Amino acid sequence: MFKLVSNSYKETEYIARRIAKILKGDEIIALYGDLGAGKTCFTRGLCDGLEVNETVSSPTFAIVNEYRGRYNVYHFDMYRIKTSDDLYSTGYYDYIGNGVIVIEWSENIEQELKDNRIKIKLLYGNNENQRFIEISGLDEYEDIIS
Repeated sequence: MFKLVSNSYKETEYIARRIAKILKGDEIIALYGDLGAGKTCFTRGLCDGLEVNETVSSPTFAIVNEYRGRYNVYHFDMYRIKTSDDLYSTGYYDYIGNGVIVIEWSENIEQELKDNRIKIKLLYGNNENQRFIEISGLDEYEDIIS
């Protein structure tokens, strides 16, 4: 695991664009963080780095938003998912291996996530715009991402 500091939403998007450069197209990216911590902002930067030309928004009510770019991106919001039946009803398992899966509120499905996922924690910093970003599963790419 390594840690980065972002001092603005633009820096958070930049970090995500750097991560996009190393993706192979079938990763699961599990995002963790409180409401407003920057999960959707991070996803916007990731999609930009994957050449998605659509507006990226939170899938809160849709559960999953699909985007087309260099790879397919499946952006899930698991905030209201409480049981394995709930998860199954989202179609989540059908998306695995068919593109980059980005999951907001990953803590709600922790037991269903594979060990080889990329784990990104967004934590509030010392001021309104600062975020501490903890990244696990990409240690060999720290120099590229930082």
